[in-house]
Parts: sequence; C-alpha cells; structure tokens
Amino acid sequence: MNFYTQLVEHTQADKQAFMQRDIITDTLAGNISLQRYQAFLTQAYHHVKHTVPLLMACGSRLTPELSWLQAAIAEYIEEELGHEHWILNDLESTGISRDDIAQQPPAFATEQMIAYAYHQIDRGNPLAFFGMVYVLESTSTALATHTAGLVQQQLSLPDEAFSYLRSHGALDLEHMEFFASLMNKITDAGQQAVVIHAVKSFYRLYGEVLSHAGEYA
Repeated sequence: MNFYTQLVEHTQADKQAFMQRDIITDTLAGNISLQRYQAFLTQAYHHVKHTVPLLMACGSRLTPELSWLQAAIAEYIEEELGHEHWILNDLESTGISRDDIAQQPPAFATEQMIAYAYHQIDRGNPLAFFGMVYVLESTSTALATHTAGLVQQQLSLPDEAFSYLRSHGALDLEHMEFFASLMNKITDAGQQAVVIHAVKSFYRLYGEVLSHAGEYA
C-alpha cells in the first residue's frame, strides 16, 4: 500500500470528526448568514497570507535527504502567490472594506494554527507543513465549490464574492493529485509518522478556525 493511501486511512476518523463540526453541518443544511460567510473569509485571509512565507520557511529547513521536495515547494509558491488578495476582493463584494480586514487581528484559533505550522517547521520537522497542505486542500476539494453554490443561493451575493472558494475547489483537485505523488515518494516510516501526526493536528486546528466563524449568527 502506498503512503498516500495509508495517510488517508490513518486520518479518516479525524476527517469525519472535522466534517461533523457545527459550522459545516449547518452550512450544508442551508443555515447560512452573511456574517458567518464574512467571518469565514476573514479568517481565510489571515491564514492564507501566511501560505507563501510558510512554504519558503519549509523549503529552507528541508534536510539534504528531502531536498527533492524543493522543486515541488517552488511550484506551490508560484501557484499560491497573491491568493489572499482574492479573499479581500470577495470580502469587498460582500460589503466589507479590504483595508478594515487587513488591519484587524486574526482570531485566536487562526493564530494557533499558524503558530503551530511555523513551530513545526522551525523546531520540529518541516514535513509537518504538508499536514496543513493536506487538510486545507482535501477539505477544499470536498466542500468549496458545493458550499459556494449554497451560500450564493442563500445570500444572493454576486459571483465576485466567491472567487476564493470556486477557484480553490477546482484548483485543489489538481493539487491533491500532485500532493499524492509527493507523499508516495516518502518511504521512511519516521517521516511518514510526522505527516500523519500533522494531519491529525491540523484537522483539529483548522476545525477550530471554522468553528470561530460558526459563532456568528
């Protein structure tokens, strides 16, 4: 069995717990408010703006035996540049000033997730960052496009308010194939354990980020 398949199997229970978060089940049931969507986008902005810096930090910390990942990280950086600006554009289309969002601090849950990612890269194993990649991109492929349709139908927002969700739903399908090919090159059991542990952790951390949005009526 290849490692990507093992990764999916070993973290399936964590994914199921994540999918049972109230914010997700409420949204899929049509319980959606403008304030919740704006809160989701706001926290997305605050973590997405760290994606490229995290990728750069990860690439700089790779050991010689993992240097083959640097080319993949360079591809990720090229793909992810500027995505936080898409989110600000979406927020403006919902009626919030991009300057207001950029100046306000992130929620504590978002700070925790980002701090954990930097800590694992700097003090743990940079492979842990791929746990964050897996969680964000796999949940995006599962939910983004469908959720965008539900939210737009419920709130009657323009197409311009959904560039982040809709682009990531399609884009991350391609990313997941690329991600799987990378994971299948990791054959060391210890390195595999790092990624599995990180996925479990990021399901919980990202779940808390989404639950913060669920606090809005």
